[in-house]
Amino acid sequence: MSCILHIETSTEVCSVAVSEDGQCIFSKTDMKGPSHAVTLGVYVDEALSFTDNHAIPLDAVAVSCGPGSYTGLRIGVSMAKGICYGRNIPLIGLPTLKVMCVPLLLRDELIENALFCPMIDARRMEVYAAVYDRALRPVREISADIIDEHSYEELLNENPIYFFGNGAAKCKEKIQHVNAHFIDDIHPLAEWMFPLAERAFAEGKFEDVAYFEPFYLKEFVASTPKKLL
Repeated sequence: MSCILHIETSTEVCSVAVSEDGQCIFSKTDMKGPSHAVTLGVYVDEALSFTDNHAIPLDAVAVSCGPGSYTGLRIGVSMAKGICYGRNIPLIGLPTLKVMCVPLLLRDELIENALFCPMIDARRMEVYAAVYDRALRPVREISADIIDEHSYEELLNENPIYFFGNGAAKCKEKIQHVNAHFIDDIHPLAEWMFPLAERAFAEGKFEDVAYFEPFYLKEFVASTPKKLL
């Protein structure tokens, strides 16, 4: 039995949700952003008022921890840590790219042996991406990639790959492999955090609130993005 507050601010979308035993009991999303500095506080206040008014004790806070926007992540993580300190509850950090995969797992029409490649947009033809299997095990860890016609070619020769996220649209013209499939309108949202957060809570996988930091995009920029052959 658990009640978890979920915060997602890694992109231009700002969303907050509350789950109780894996079921959504509160959700707010702003797709017009980025206005996280104003919107997030309002949504969190509404979520906490909802749980308090219904006498539902909050057991943990889950926050999407990147990669993503420096400003968005800083705001989201600061808010999450403040709530954890104030209410003396644990913090759960969830990789943004894994969160983006969750809505695909709910689809029936996916190719059985397909891999998932969530992408977050960066400048020009750069994206921040990872590749996961259907169990969300990493086939290739998070990296900064410069996309060309040979990107992910080795993996695409072996498996179909679904590309999605706000970095995928600009890759359609470059990645023309027969095994490349693109899915539109997939955003990291607080409501997609539920299953990952519930698992982490059950397994006791919590962050050190004092020292926890998200994966800012700038950390990847420090190293030269690589082409995947």
